[in-house]
Amino acid sequence: MKLLQSLSGHRRSLVRVIGRRYFAASTEEYAKRNYANNDAEYNTVITSLTSQRRHFLLRDVYDDMMLDGVKPARDTFHSLIVGTMKGARLQDAFFFRDEMKAMGLVPDVALYNFLISTCGKCENSQQAIQILEEMKRYEVKPTGQTFICLLSACAAAGRLDRVYAIVRDMTAAGLGLNKFCYAGLIAAHMNKTPITDDTASKIIELVEQSKGWSSVESTRDNAENVMMDLRNVEAMERLLDMLRKDGNTPDVYILIQIMRCYLHSGDLDRGQKVFEDYMNAGKPPMAELYATLVEGAMVGYTPRGMQLALETLEKMTARGIRLNPKMVNDLLLAASGERTGGYTMANYLWDLMQSRNMNPWPPAVEAYYRGLKERDIPADDQRLILVSRTYENQRLRFGQGTEARPRRRFILNLASQRDDRLRDLKPLSPLKTHLPRRSAAFRFPRRRPLLSLSLCLCLSLFSPSYLTTTEWRSSNKSQIIKLFHKRTRNPRMKGEKLG
Repeated sequence: MKLLQSLSGHRRSLVRVIGRRYFAASTEEYAKRNYANNDAEYNTVITSLTSQRRHFLLRDVYDDMMLDGVKPARDTFHSLIVGTMKGARLQDAFFFRDEMKAMGLVPDVALYNFLISTCGKCENSQQAIQILEEMKRYEVKPTGQTFICLLSACAAAGRLDRVYAIVRDMTAAGLGLNKFCYAGLIAAHMNKTPITDDTASKIIELVEQSKGWSSVESTRDNAENVMMDLRNVEAMERLLDMLRKDGNTPDVYILIQIMRCYLHSGDLDRGQKVFEDYMNAGKPPMAELYATLVEGAMVGYTPRGMQLALETLEKMTARGIRLNPKMVNDLLLAASGERTGGYTMANYLWDLMQSRNMNPWPPAVEAYYRGLKERDIPADDQRLILVSRTYENQRLRFGQGTEARPRRRFILNLASQRDDRLRDLKPLSPLKTHLPRRSAAFRFPRRRPLLSLSLCLCLSLFSPSYLTTTEWRSSNKSQIIKLFHKRTRNPRMKGEKLG
């Protein structure tokens, strides 16, 4: 009788009477699904993910460490934050810092340097200043590298006042200015908006004041390289003379900047001469030089410049030099801006992409499509039909222009017509979830589980960006397992190698 009363009671469930049954996986099955067991193995996974530029998986690796009961050491947090720094994922970097504090590990000066560098890559100078204040509160003494990282972070944002304040603090602390400090000062002048007339003279003065300036092979962020983007031919030539007086020869990167300075200033002859001097010297041809000459020749869309760009592309194709997809898409986007002329350059680039089976990017396709529509082209033209089909497919897939995310609005509107309560769906803030920015998690009404699950499945079918938290975690973990599964644990994946 008591058993029947317990089964029919309001506050007792069948699960509580029968007891809980745990359907845990066996040891062998768990070993197949796991890719690391201790802190050293997880460190190897983190290092390999960072080298493969899969920075979005670092947060999932850390969650797996917590689920496996593996306590990360200080070096593990260093590796995690270095990976987020290289991927410019500021939110994840601060998450790992907070987790490190929660475990009783006080961040050291090296970790703070990584955080400041991450702020610089994300152009968040205010947060970099707050990190320096936090170092003072925790009595962590900043080093010269800390000031350099902070100076670079403020220079990336063009905060010239803060850059000079940091230089004064370095001088007061007895630290001298090296090449990185001068590079930061020059970058601050470059990034300050608007650029004044005396910017070039100030940069030249900084270069002259620098002591023991390194050769161009040691760093690509020296004053000469930064100066080329000012489009000031006179200042550029003066810096070039200083470089040659020191016994240094301009490398390919500096030659590209010299060509860009001449071409963007409208001097096609001198820009072409720099290119021909390099090619006649018997040096190996580089695709970047061709792309720079083509891009610079198209500035202003003059007839002579467009002809020079087309001839350069034809010579490059005849020599068998291939541009990567990014270069071709950038050139197609630039060539599509031509309003007059025969549109020959854009057509040549489009045909080149089709012959090499390159995937055109949506911005380039949209610009090329609009350029074709502005011209008197027959409706049955094969190129126009192909471009129109590609543009429509990409617009429906990615949501270009004013019709961004059409699938999401269509699904939500369709569901709201059947149930008004679905209008209360609110996307979770990216700061409150560990999902990447491109994903979205939704907060569903509590008392509508079946309807919520149906909507979630419908969203996941249309786009992977609407996966739930559990689905996203499982998909990420499957990627990690495929990358880092050990051969001894799963004989079916003997071909996979760690890292």
